[in-house]
Amino acid sequence: MTDRKPRIGILGVMQSLYDDMLPGITERQAGYAAELAAQLGDAAECVPGDAVKSREDAERVMRQFEAAGLDGVLVVMLTYGPAMRVARLLRDSRLPLCLANIQPQPDVTPQWDMADMTYNQGVHGAQDTANAMVRSGTPFHVMTDDWRSDAFRADFAVWANAAKAVTAWTRLRVAIFGYAMNGMGDIRVDENALHRALGPEIVAVAQGDLYRGAQLADEAAVKEVLAFEDETFEVDPRLSAAEREDHVRMQVALQQILDERNFGAYTTHFDAIGEDGRFSRLPLAAASSLMANGYGYGAEGDVLTAALVAAGHDLLGDAHFTEMYAMDFPSNSILMSHMGEGNWRIARQDEPVRLIKRSLGIGNLDDPPTFLFRYQPGPATVATLASLEGERFRLVVAEGEVLDGPVLPGLEMPYGQFRPDSGVRQALNGWLRAGGPHHEVMNLGRHAASWRVFCELTGIEFVQV
Repeated sequence: MTDRKPRIGILGVMQSLYDDMLPGITERQAGYAAELAAQLGDAAECVPGDAVKSREDAERVMRQFEAAGLDGVLVVMLTYGPAMRVARLLRDSRLPLCLANIQPQPDVTPQWDMADMTYNQGVHGAQDTANAMVRSGTPFHVMTDDWRSDAFRADFAVWANAAKAVTAWTRLRVAIFGYAMNGMGDIRVDENALHRALGPEIVAVAQGDLYRGAQLADEAAVKEVLAFEDETFEVDPRLSAAEREDHVRMQVALQQILDERNFGAYTTHFDAIGEDGRFSRLPLAAASSLMANGYGYGAEGDVLTAALVAAGHDLLGDAHFTEMYAMDFPSNSILMSHMGEGNWRIARQDEPVRLIKRSLGIGNLDDPPTFLFRYQPGPATVATLASLEGERFRLVVAEGEVLDGPVLPGLEMPYGQFRPDSGVRQALNGWLRAGGPHHEVMNLGRHAASWRVFCELTGIEFVQV
């Protein structure tokens, strides 16, 4: 999903009232919609539908968009169009919506006549339609601008990517192997409420499936992963061939289960793996490489963050699972890390990613091969998803910077120091007041605007700290 352009339908709204007054207006305004599609072609594959003038027209075009598997719908007033002809279908749409408050010409000139007024009178149709969507509780994004401007194209690109991510999220299946960590409250969620409100489906998978998959892992696939590791990473010579093969077999088995059962994300818990009795080690390196391959992941049975990491991949690319470990007040930053899982695609580019032999008492199993790297310094965004009462969810987001901090020789897992733009004190006060959980997704770059649009389209509350 992350490698292709979004596919966006253009729902052009007008009415037959003007056909007799201005013969050819339908063809003229359809040409305007085609120009709009071409203008936005760098950001998305845009598919203009037939101009709609009635409820039946609009419903037919929307069914075509949904049947074609598009990612979202851009609603454009080709002239004024009464809202009640589209209000119900927009309320019931399965696709994310954006109301583009635009018109063919950017300026009013003395040369305008009644025809020009009619061609460019979309704003009050946008007001009528927006009012209907607000009154029905329909989530939507809105953009007012000159449609030929760079700013409009940039805003459209943000929305189109968010629409693609939201549409993928509504179809997401998340696997939980075993059970979630006992006593950890902020990862708990009513799975039925999550599915009803947002779309991701949670499916329990027995650890035995993972064990059998590892035992029967395709030998060619195992050799391919080992060869990739040898070529790509700095491999610790203390790692034995048996240790490496065992970890790779778990990775191959996990990916096979995810692919065969159409899972886009998964979570494991170290106690569920350790207490099973059949495994030699935890699949920490597997989680890192599967994240690098585009799968969502959450630790300790955290299905919410696993789903959010999947959304981060689709929305922004190269999503990374992490948590806040400790505060560093002198640098006004937070040490970010986790037990050993991390997307090595966000590693700093001037240091090799290492695959190390690492002792870990958690799980009471043998040493798990673990990727060790520091995060790439520069702008970054951290986000977390909180489950509130009923079907309410809240996304808490912080923009900031990964510091070019010191090496921490005793930390044998992925790490970096994140300095929020608002400072560690204000950011964490806001995080705690908003009920932000302790597992997060990190993406390099500043992306609060994209997460905000993602929330607009899903009905998730958005809080930036």
